[in-house]
Amino acid sequence: MALRDTSLPEPSAPTPAVHRPGGAAPPLDPGDRDRLLNGSHHDPHALLGAHPVPGGIALRALRPFAESVTALVDGVRHPLVSEGGGLFSAVLPCAEIPVYTLLISYGDGERETHDPYRFLPALGELDLHLIREGRHEQLWRALGAEPMVHEGVAGTRFTVWAPNARGVRVAGDFCHWDGTAFPMRSLGASGVWELFLPGIGEGTRYKFEITSQYGGRFLKADPMARETELPPDTASVVTRSRYEWGDQEWLAHRADTPVHEAPFSVYEVHLPSWRPGLTYRQLAEELPAYVKDMGFTHVELMPVAAHPFSGSWGYQVTSYYAPTPRLGGPDDFRYFVDSCHRAGIGVIMDWVPAHFPKDDWALARFDGDPLYEPGNAQRAEHPDWGTYEFDFGRTEVRNFLVANAVYWCEEFHIDGLRVDAVASMLYLDYSREDGEWSPNAYGGREDLAAMTFLQEMNATVYRRAPGVVTIAEESTAWGGVTQPTDSGGLGFGLKWNMGWMHDSLQYMSKEPVHRKYHHHDMTFSMVYAYSENYVLPISHDEVVHGKQALVTKMPGDWWQRRANHRAYLGFMWAHPGKQLLFMGQEFAQGGEWSEAHGPEWWLLDDGYCAAGDHRGVQALVRDLNTRYRHSPALWQRDTDPSGFRWVACDSADDNVFAFLRYAADGSPLLAVSNFSPVVRHDYRLWAPDDVVAWQEVLNTDAARYGGSDVTNPHPVKPEDDHIRLTLPPLATVWLAPVPV
Repeated sequence: MALRDTSLPEPSAPTPAVHRPGGAAPPLDPGDRDRLLNGSHHDPHALLGAHPVPGGIALRALRPFAESVTALVDGVRHPLVSEGGGLFSAVLPCAEIPVYTLLISYGDGERETHDPYRFLPALGELDLHLIREGRHEQLWRALGAEPMVHEGVAGTRFTVWAPNARGVRVAGDFCHWDGTAFPMRSLGASGVWELFLPGIGEGTRYKFEITSQYGGRFLKADPMARETELPPDTASVVTRSRYEWGDQEWLAHRADTPVHEAPFSVYEVHLPSWRPGLTYRQLAEELPAYVKDMGFTHVELMPVAAHPFSGSWGYQVTSYYAPTPRLGGPDDFRYFVDSCHRAGIGVIMDWVPAHFPKDDWALARFDGDPLYEPGNAQRAEHPDWGTYEFDFGRTEVRNFLVANAVYWCEEFHIDGLRVDAVASMLYLDYSREDGEWSPNAYGGREDLAAMTFLQEMNATVYRRAPGVVTIAEESTAWGGVTQPTDSGGLGFGLKWNMGWMHDSLQYMSKEPVHRKYHHHDMTFSMVYAYSENYVLPISHDEVVHGKQALVTKMPGDWWQRRANHRAYLGFMWAHPGKQLLFMGQEFAQGGEWSEAHGPEWWLLDDGYCAAGDHRGVQALVRDLNTRYRHSPALWQRDTDPSGFRWVACDSADDNVFAFLRYAADGSPLLAVSNFSPVVRHDYRLWAPDDVVAWQEVLNTDAARYGGSDVTNPHPVKPEDDHIRLTLPPLATVWLAPVPV
């Protein structure tokens, strides 16, 4: 099928007059001709199109498989002479280069099109300068496939960074994936190749046909593609957003309160399996409503960038600028985010700049040489995942990733980026033995280029997208992860507290009789709680691959497991730090999560005998979030040590923990957890003397949650700076001052 310029009308009768030129244009240099035909010429525009020669204007077109090519000038047809190899040329009797179109004749008829090789570059010098400098913060507007009107003609500008290539051509469904007719030109030292194709518009599938410096030729998907085919197909798709946003009020107030001083309770979701089979737009009708009903402030999406293997859950990205097409198109995803915002729900997405897969049609050895990955074999491959790491020391690669972070925030109104596997980026010896890594310039194990990249990414995102939060999944004791970049920190807003998660789950997995020997697992987190701005994560990683669902980690019979589960959540929601809970754990599903079927929603069905048990846990999570949002003591001073005070941290024999949280105005909330299966009557705890009486505002043992309903129904008054409580078994109780 020939390239068709849809901006032109169908050819109309009568047939234009025919001019018989004197013959073909002057022959090409044999070397230029060979390079042009084999896809390794750096400047095809110098050979194709119209150029002044003695006696007129030489016009040359490259149209393999065409039966004939004719130039149409002011209604006059000028047949071109075949030169072989798909080349056609003629000398037009014109003093200046005329306005012309080409009539291409194939076996199925003649088509009229503008000549791609008569256009000036559609990419400006400022764009090229910023790309060379690595400072193009909206890189997606310069590279990739951009539908546009160029020099008065509608089409698509194709641009790609491939500095090591001998030549690059555009191939697509418009030319049966043979790129011979559409070689791109190199735009100098930038390493960028460009071609404007008239008549090509939205929905066109394409790839870049690259000829490496070693002579190899291969098709590559566009690294900057904003839409992709549905796997297993791998082509990029020309697209343009036509979505009209309705979340202006949300964006206007998103930055009103710093995130570390605001309620922040996150529901983590794997979109394709939350309700299997639903599209972005169908999910937009159900998920925001559910998250709002459950009281969460944010939803966190496991990676939504396009990835070929669904079993990777999105953590092996091949198209960083395109939402996965499994659930719909880019504008459908915009509709989903917009719906969340209109429901008052923030949207965080997992972002994966640490590594990428080796698929031969994607980023790996993109132009025949290491490009996005380091050339150093020691550093190129990620030892844990069989993937490539990014070359953070390369200016253009760093720009590709920084601009990508900005892209999701600006183009899709994302409210937060949870950055995956930060530790693997920061350490040169991560998962490597001696001899498998080389120290940095100072002899250390820190990856200085990765540090610089993360600092630049965070600083750029916070500058360009007010109210957005970046969150590090960083599993080591690296200092300053959430410290500002201007003071030497990495500049993240929040960091996952992996130590708290590991220690607290270790404690909870023990039988209550043994917990006194592990008491420190629950208190140690407060030693470092204010070293960073933390999120407490019970994420997908903790409920897969043999780790068991949260309720199944708990000891005891079914009643005790649920009681432990509820008590743990009550402790977690009161502990300093933000909360994150993975889908399915809010109603205590017993099976591990599987991306093949998602949460076990049937556990809540009326026909299931134990549905009430699961609904009880679900009701608790809803109430935890509601009470949390209305209790400034639990979030206003989350990162301030003065917002916390132990009441009982050494009651190991009793398995009891008690602490106070304080709001900015000093109003307290008292949280008490009893992780033993016995009721403790008249349990004596110190209490501040400025509170006249305490009332129970939440009790995880309440009957409506499936508990034994051991409560403190009446206000509790201090006696000699102490209060006496009834502590329910395997439960957490929250108390607040009685209003006066």
